[in-house]
Amino acid sequence: MTTPHPLGPAQTGVIRLVTHADLDDGATDARQMSVSARLTAVLADGRGLVLLDDRGWSSSPHGGGADIRAWISAEEVASTARVVVGPDEPGDGETHEQVAAGHWASLAGILGQQGVDVDARELERLPHDVVLSARLRAWIAEGPGAGRAAR
Repeated sequence: MTTPHPLGPAQTGVIRLVTHADLDDGATDARQMSVSARLTAVLADGRGLVLLDDRGWSSSPHGGGADIRAWISAEEVASTARVVVGPDEPGDGETHEQVAAGHWASLAGILGQQGVDVDARELERLPHDVVLSARLRAWIAEGPGAGRAAR
């Protein structure tokens, strides 16, 4: 059983979502980038609770041989990170709305298991920030695309 936070629900409400993106060194080189993504809920009292820690993706340039960093930017990585943590695309016989509702309900359930009562629709409306790790930012900056304007 989860123990309620001593400040009560008003002080432990979720104020935003944050996806933390980090470079997977073992699967990353100049031709392929592999990134892990962890979604957290930030509470009013400053705590962060993990919602998803099993997400990520890999990218490589079409045609091979080129340094992927010539084609990506921190902004593109942040945009992809938001997509990767969901909601997912609908499967056969599902609508976007059904999949999204299930996604947000699942996240609300994870928070409920951690003692935070929140409505799924409230989660969906929260600000969603993406934080790229220092080493991911540095890796992007080291590439041949360094200094190019963001697309």
